[in-house]
Amino acid sequence: MKNLKNSVIHWFLSAGTVFLLTAIVSISVYGQANGVKLDQPGYYRLAIGEIEVIAVSDGTLPIDLLQVLTNTTPKEVNELLADNFQSNPVAVSVNAYLIKLQDKLILVDCGAAELYGPTLGNISTSLKRAGYTPEQIDAILITHIHADHTGGLVSEGKMVFPNADIYISKGEIDFWLDPQGASKRPDLKKSFADAQAKVGPYLKAGKVKAFDSNKELFPGIKPIPSPGHTPGHTFYALENHGEKILFWGDLMHVESVQFANPSVTIAFDVDSEKAAIARKKAYHEAANEGYWVASDHISFPGIGHVKAEKKNYVWVPINYSTYSSGQ
Repeated sequence: MKNLKNSVIHWFLSAGTVFLLTAIVSISVYGQANGVKLDQPGYYRLAIGEIEVIAVSDGTLPIDLLQVLTNTTPKEVNELLADNFQSNPVAVSVNAYLIKLQDKLILVDCGAAELYGPTLGNISTSLKRAGYTPEQIDAILITHIHADHTGGLVSEGKMVFPNADIYISKGEIDFWLDPQGASKRPDLKKSFADAQAKVGPYLKAGKVKAFDSNKELFPGIKPIPSPGHTPGHTFYALENHGEKILFWGDLMHVESVQFANPSVTIAFDVDSEKAAIARKKAYHEAANEGYWVASDHISFPGIGHVKAEKKNYVWVPINYSTYSSGQ
């Protein structure tokens, strides 16, 4: 439990904010009360047109929402959690997504690896359970360079995905890989160090592909800028045979709270005001157009639809199916 406690402190500090010890104590209590380790399969398949998409789990991490959610009150958070039969702290999922595109295997984000303790770091295991190895991955689309999305790139100083090209928006690279970044934003010093440690080996190997437009990266796959959570935060849209799924990255973090109130932000946002604006815009579009969305922190597999309800929104998770037409 000490490792889990330290990992949560590490996450909070890397986001640039020092949190009260009470937040860590509540995480420890959660671990003691919920200590049964569940060996979940860690992958879920669906079809977008004729393309298979596989959600892969890096694991979950219990987070004290009262210490990380902003622009809200404890009363609102607790009431919204109760409406969803949850209580604080909440186990937050860390998801990634594998796209089987023709002769290529493309991963969207890659989890946290060892950075946040023993409950995360399962991407390689989940991939293997789904029938794939890290060495088979041809490309990784990074939504943003926070460590719970890029931590899985490197293990013990070695590239976990040695045959993959890493696609990252230019805005994200310019911010997080700026040699002077930590001096400009000392509050994010640990995050800058993590970015260098995890992306750096691929950069040195010439495997980082920067982009600064919304042109297709692969057939049917386009990046869509969505700055706010980070300066170069990016969605990825996959379209095939009239179906669409939008990979949201960190558009939102807690579905039981932020669909009911999209104005609620989180301490990890680099620009919380822009993040809230981006979230409202994305919710509105997804609800109006009815396409699939996949989110890195919605309860695994993190795939579903957004429905407008009154003045806010509701998350409708994917219906379990063993055949594509049953979705």
